[in-house]
Amino acid sequence: MPFDYSQGEAAYRHFMEHVGFDIAARKIKDLLLDVKDEYETIVIIGFSIGATVAWLCSEEDCVDGIVGYYGSRIRDYLELTPRSPAMLFFPQEEQSFNVDELVLALEKKKIKAYKFTGKHGFSDPYSSKYDAKSEQEAFSKMLNFLLHTD
Repeated sequence: MPFDYSQGEAAYRHFMEHVGFDIAARKIKDLLLDVKDEYETIVIIGFSIGATVAWLCSEEDCVDGIVGYYGSRIRDYLELTPRSPAMLFFPQEEQSFNVDELVLALEKKKIKAYKFTGKHGFSDPYSSKYDAKSEQEAFSKMLNFLLHTD
């Protein structure tokens, strides 16, 4: 079901009520099992809900790395330790949680977690929260991460 940008809260509610993180992660893990032998390297890149789903899939043997933008619900799955390198990007502030606390908790687990100027959506040029400087800094870090993931 498609949602407009202005319907962000409704889209999130729909996801939580009709899909949820466990089902979404299971679908991606099933897909990974289907394609793992076709690729030398598999890196999952996710935004928002997708970042948390990528985090949940980071324990899979066939995943060589994950990149997550704005994965606020990762805070609910901090017991997980990725088997592969992970890089996470967060805005300087989120309405629903303390970004600094999450970044600190991730850094204690040796996860590369970065905070950028702006709000949720800072890397999306179609978002009203777009921040070109933060988007380019995050993209540069991600590109470097991808070039060194194998």
